[in-house]
Amino acid sequence: MIRLSIPARQALAKLTLPVLIVAAFALLLLGKADALLAERARMGLADVLAPIYAVLSEPLGRFRAMVADTDELLSIRADNVRLHDENERLRRWQSTALALDAENQRLRANLHWMPDPAPAFVTARVVADAGGVYARAVLLSLGPNHTVVKGQIALDERGLVGRVTEVGTRTARVLLLTDLNSRIPVILENSRSRAVLVGTNGARPRLIYWPEGSVPAEGERVVTSAEANAFPANLPVGTVHYNASHVPEVEPAARLDRLEVVRIFDYGLRGIVPPEAGARPAADRRR
Repeated sequence: MIRLSIPARQALAKLTLPVLIVAAFALLLLGKADALLAERARMGLADVLAPIYAVLSEPLGRFRAMVADTDELLSIRADNVRLHDENERLRRWQSTALALDAENQRLRANLHWMPDPAPAFVTARVVADAGGVYARAVLLSLGPNHTVVKGQIALDERGLVGRVTEVGTRTARVLLLTDLNSRIPVILENSRSRAVLVGTNGARPRLIYWPEGSVPAEGERVVTSAEANAFPANLPVGTVHYNASHVPEVEPAARLDRLEVVRIFDYGLRGIVPPEAGARPAADRRR
């Protein structure tokens, strides 16, 4: 083993950095001088290192798979606990629902209740989010012989969407409940207090005109009221949420931001819509 003196080692240490800098510049110059040669050198080095990378990647891949399996097992365990709790809650709600249904059936039998006839409806596809004169409205595609008229109610699979405001021969426009021009009479489900739902052109409409001493509660469900003969009663609208300014707003039950298919129901209500507004343009031209 060669032993170097301290001055020699210090000299070599001082030369290391300049030698590396010179080598780096030499490689840069070589790459600029002959790009093909540099490319071949890089690919040759890659070819040499590829089997090594393949050998090293196999145990690393197995380790990653083991970690992923462990995380998945922990996630499955947490999901099982959550689903078990949800099932317990659903069983309790099922018992309550069955008891209420039996009580409802007995009361209807005693009162000789006559249920309302099921409303007719038409299914339509949303083809554009085109507001026209409205900021929050959707355009529906209909068949040439449709029966949709102004004032009919639009719902998706979750709740109220809005009502029909314009009708053509093959299209109809629905004013969403979030539009600034929307006014919907509603009922707070827990307190049975009446209020008016007003659109704000935002994601949530707000509540106004509720009775004094009956403040909307956070999370309270909101349904439609039959006031003014504009909407049928008890259609799901959403739930109450207070914003940062402590103003009661309603989180819509319907997915207004991702509407694709809606149903237009004919409840036989015209409400504030004038009688002549219910006629279709095509029908007027044929007269």
